[in-house]
Amino acid sequence: MPDVVMPQMGESIAEGTIVRWIKKVGEQVDRDEPLFEISTDKVDAEIPSPAAGVLTDIRVKEGETVAVNSVVAVIGSDLPAAAVGQPEPAVSNARDASGEDEGAHSEPDDADDVRRQRSSPLVRRIAKEHHVDIRLIKGTGISGRVTKRDILGYIESGGAAQPQEPSAAAGQRSPSGPVYGPGESEQVVPMSVMRRKIAEHMVLSAHTSPHVYSVYEVNFGRVAALREKRKAEFEAAGAKLTFTAFIAKVMVDALRQFPVVNASIDGSNIVYKKAINLGIAVALENGLIVPVIRNADEKNLLGLSRALNDLAARARAKKLNPEEVQHGTFTITNPGVFGALYGLPLINQPQVAILGVGAIEKRPVVVDDAIGIRPICHLTLGYDHRLIDGADAGRFLTFVKERLEGFDEGWM
Repeated sequence: MPDVVMPQMGESIAEGTIVRWIKKVGEQVDRDEPLFEISTDKVDAEIPSPAAGVLTDIRVKEGETVAVNSVVAVIGSDLPAAAVGQPEPAVSNARDASGEDEGAHSEPDDADDVRRQRSSPLVRRIAKEHHVDIRLIKGTGISGRVTKRDILGYIESGGAAQPQEPSAAAGQRSPSGPVYGPGESEQVVPMSVMRRKIAEHMVLSAHTSPHVYSVYEVNFGRVAALREKRKAEFEAAGAKLTFTAFIAKVMVDALRQFPVVNASIDGSNIVYKKAINLGIAVALENGLIVPVIRNADEKNLLGLSRALNDLAARARAKKLNPEEVQHGTFTITNPGVFGALYGLPLINQPQVAILGVGAIEKRPVVVDDAIGIRPICHLTLGYDHRLIDGADAGRFLTFVKERLEGFDEGWM
């Protein structure tokens, strides 16, 4: 009977959380048919069955986190007699299922081995940035691993208190008393895995970067006219031509012109990224995810449009691969689709800037000393003031504004 294991969803992924079992014990499953849904530090995904047969045993229940390569279920040719008529699948302890036991590992040779064994690369990077010794933190993950929630709680408490328990709200101090009382008309529900991870990333960003914002008003009249003129042509080529595609094209040109915006900070060093990998925030039903267009500077407007359409569709269908949400160098988020005039987004670490796109709406504006009606949009650049000054942001946004308002058809 083939075992179903927690997959290695990316080189730096050490564990995953079972979000939902799509199949139940006793149900028939085909090879490559979606079997369960997982959530990791990088991506949510539906995992296909490794073989055809009957799901005979589920060993890790929904909401439980286990190490990669842990056995989470078993596929057999038939359902065991003992399981017939059972209303709920037998679920074993996650540590038993994963084989993770402190005594099963040999003693590490030195402190570096301890740190690697007890933390992921992401946690070690956070520790390095905040000068935290991971050995001082009591881990709440598998076999005592230090999780992101542990280290963020440790940092927020000033490094003197123990990390929060997993039940505490991610990235927030525990209140001195209950936040609700008996008899009050309230409902208390646990955060979803995705919401906890979003919370952790946002707290990390707020703690890491001193955020500053600049907002520019941009006339999208030229872009709107070109979009109307060419959208049928793009649809015939299998791509929907959106305003976001035009913005992405201009951002590629701007990032090439101003490399300080396409960078990261590593301690006292500045890391300038040679590749331009655009992250595009996609709103999901209960959260958001940021798929990445790799090497966006190598694509024309049609290529960017196809990539945007494909990544957004697969993000909503939970079909993204881990590498498709990694290594972004700059992020675009669009609160304007929900009617917001503009937004003040938090930077997607370890990037140093993010663009917020407001609603594109027709408004009265002054054109050659006369009042005209034009489609106007407010673009917000949020940037890390450790590296980017107001003058840098002003030059960057001026370039973006001029390119959008004078978009040349030859750039498509």
